[in-house]
Amino acid sequence: MRRVIALDIGGTQSRAALLDSGRIVWRASTSTPAQAGPDAMVAAMCELLKPLHEPGVPVGVAIAGQVVDGAVTAHNDSLLRGWRAYPLQQVLAQRLARPVRVVNDARAAAWGEFLSGAGRGCDEFLFVTVSTGIGAGLVLNRRLHLARNGMDAELGETLLPDGRSLESLASGSALGRAAAALGHRDARGLCDAADAGDAAAEAALAEGMVALAAKLADLAVMVGVQRTAVGGGVGLRPGYLARLTAQIERLPALHRHPLVPAELGHDAGLHGSAALVAEAH
Repeated sequence: MRRVIALDIGGTQSRAALLDSGRIVWRASTSTPAQAGPDAMVAAMCELLKPLHEPGVPVGVAIAGQVVDGAVTAHNDSLLRGWRAYPLQQVLAQRLARPVRVVNDARAAAWGEFLSGAGRGCDEFLFVTVSTGIGAGLVLNRRLHLARNGMDAELGETLLPDGRSLESLASGSALGRAAAALGHRDARGLCDAADAGDAAAEAALAEGMVALAAKLADLAVMVGVQRTAVGGGVGLRPGYLARLTAQIERLPALHRHPLVPAELGHDAGLHGSAALVAEAH
């Protein structure tokens, strides 16, 4: 891989990196002006890249939301406000005077984990991030699945039998709501209580995990997922993966497959978006 620049735009923090042959040789970060709209976001990203003097080097961008032909729609205004088919790829390419490729952040992280992390050696691989929301990326036949309409692996938006989304039950936000109902300060407090043996907290955790395990089991038999890597602030918390694995192990053997921790942490999206823009240019 030649030199490429990567941006990972998060709801609270955004990161930039320069990669040379797949190795990060420079990095920077800034707070994300998530509620100020896309134009403010573009200005912040351009400012973040100012110290770099790499003319013509392409930029890979990972961002939450639905991405269609480089345009971004964020369906959750609490995460990114005002993004409605915003042509981020086109705008950044003009502002930076270089090639740009924009992809969903979970898909970029999946590709990074597949190439350099927990997905190595797989043909069919799933990356799931359990954080404020639930995101995912799917690799099929050693290729990242990118659908024409931007709905490539929206696991969090899949429906439960009662009509709610998986994200509404199993995400960090959902755990925060359950924590408040039980008198805990937040999702972390709920997890701490479960670790300490609080039966009600453990039941609240298990409810979301049962639903998530069922979705992962379905994917194992629908598209042949060989391995699922779990990341995110909630997903990488000690004890979370063991609990989720226990739910998978209760299912028929046909639906079981290995669950492993994601390996690249916050750098997964940087590595994945860098690789994708390198492939495109």
